Amino acid sequence: MSDVQTRPLIAPAPSLPAMPAIEPAPAERRAPSLLRRLPTSRVAMVGLALVLFWIAVASLAPVLPVPSPTAHDYAAIGHPGPGARHWLGVDPLGRDTLARVVWGARTVLAVAPAAVLAAYVVGCAMGLLAGYYRGWVDVVVSRVSDVILSFPVVVLYVILIANIGPSAMNIVVAAVLSSAPAIARIVRGLVMSLMHQDFVAAAELRRESDLYIMLVELLPNCRGPLITDFCLRLGYVTIAIGTLGFLGLGLPPPTPDWGGMVKQGTAMLTVYPGMSLYPAFALVSLVLGFNLLADGLTELSMSD
Repeated sequence: MSDVQTRPLIAPAPSLPAMPAIEPAPAERRAPSLLRRLPTSRVAMVGLALVLFWIAVASLAPVLPVPSPTAHDYAAIGHPGPGARHWLGVDPLGRDTLARVVWGARTVLAVAPAAVLAAYVVGCAMGLLAGYYRGWVDVVVSRVSDVILSFPVVVLYVILIANIGPSAMNIVVAAVLSSAPAIARIVRGLVMSLMHQDFVAAAELRRESDLYIMLVELLPNCRGPLITDFCLRLGYVTIAIGTLGFLGLGLPPPTPDWGGMVKQGTAMLTVYPGMSLYPAFALVSLVLGFNLLADGLTELSMSD
């Protein structure tokens, strides 16, 4: 009897395909992050160097060999140019220009980041609520934003400061009112684009609270564009502070204010132009640093 190859009556079950890995949230997938890859961008590093230079100047102002920014040297008023006692000369009131430029950096780097951070707290809250809940919340936030953004930024600053008075706190308030709507629009658009992602659906299936989904799942995944916008907005607010100082609506005297120094020096342009040029150069270099840093971050985010 010949051997007959027997076959099993029941075919073996086919092997199941491996379960695909759960795709992480965009924020978890961005490794290395923008900040870790910052040294690869020359533009960003040049901007960061300018910003860090002024941060170092502001931090070391109390120990640098410069006189008090509010001290008057009446003997030097007739000779405003550079000298052994005043390396960059003096202003029309006899105050050392170098000292006021150095201490003016502390003023700008204290007010501008505080104003932008406050604007981001308000703007992110508005954008998260509008993008997550939509409906009448989105309509209210969008219409309020449209009204505020219809005003030119400088005009809005002037209107607010002229009515509530010049001070560091009032500049922060004006920056929040003028910048928060634009930030809210950015966050709203990002949130709407993320609402259909799997990680949001997973959080909803876990019955996470709305606050958890907005702050833990959605907001961290908006950080790339927001970091770039944050750097740009620092430059905008720095320009606004300088503009207000030039118009006489900046920080009250005798606080060193780069914009106010430029204004004071305009009366002496034919005698000693450096009185206006030095604070103007400081303002331009700091804003340029913020803008270059934002450009570099934009390049890095587009290369993801």
